[in-house]
Amino acid sequence: MSVVGERVAAAARALVGARFRLHGRDPALGLDCVGVAVAALRGGGVNVAVRDDYPLRTARWRAGDVPDGLVRCAGDRPGDVLLLRVAATQVHVAVRTAGGIVHADAGLRRVVERPGVPEWPIVAAWRAGECD
Repeated sequence: MSVVGERVAAAARALVGARFRLHGRDPALGLDCVGVAVAALRGGGVNVAVRDDYPLRTARWRAGDVPDGLVRCAGDRPGDVLLLRVAATQVHVAVRTAGGIVHADAGLRRVVERPGVPEWPIVAAWRAGECD
């Protein structure tokens, strides 16, 4: 396993319990799904930049995009950033952990860790460093 990926996953797990806030980038004030990924990556030592001007139903990262500082991967390792299809016109971003995913749950109004395989299909995944 990747040391960077483990650090990203640990940083994501440390965000569990933070409140939900659309376009949120500061764990103390609240995070949305992209904010969770950005905060986890930065906590793992990976610098990424993401625009804040996206509507609620469409995350800034799209399946064809590769966020700066990341590479496309299968999404099967801790620390991988997953783009999930939650509805026909809605995507969601989560961070893979050893036991499941960490993501911002708008319904629960907080960041949560869900065990097991993600309930939504993975449409793209990225990792800091190199994929093998």
